[in-house]
Amino acid sequence: MLMCEQEEAAVMLMYRELSWWYWAVTAALLIAGLAGWAGAFHAATALSALQVLHFRWREGRFAAFPVQVRLAFTGLLLLAAWPPMKWLFWVPAIGTTAQVLFGYCLLARGLSLLPWNRREPWSWRLLRRTFTAAPVRGSILQGLPVAR
Repeated sequence: MLMCEQEEAAVMLMYRELSWWYWAVTAALLIAGLAGWAGAFHAATALSALQVLHFRWREGRFAAFPVQVRLAFTGLLLLAAWPPMKWLFWVPAIGTTAQVLFGYCLLARGLSLLPWNRREPWSWRLLRRTFTAAPVRGSILQGLPVAR
């Protein structure tokens, strides 16, 4: 592999993919919301709901993993919109920024551990591999290291 290909794989900036732009704009909106523009939280939630619909249309079913991630993310934003939970906006702001910059999505990794998303029994080893595996292109479901 050429050096520039290695660097591209390590950084995981997938700016040529629409999903990356969805997340980049969402991260910017969440940061703007934390900086004081309250309307940004509404815009981020609306964009997240749009992603759910787009990926549901693209994948053909709500059970598809990319749709599950976006549904969970939208649910998190809706929960954070409740005034006593406003502090929760920090979690998706940090997580979405990590997704955009490094390709690491804690939410997707957590969802991959649900019974209908995994192909092996739950174990501490699976948990460790899930959260420590390097970021991959596409879904974490395809990128987990093989159990040994």
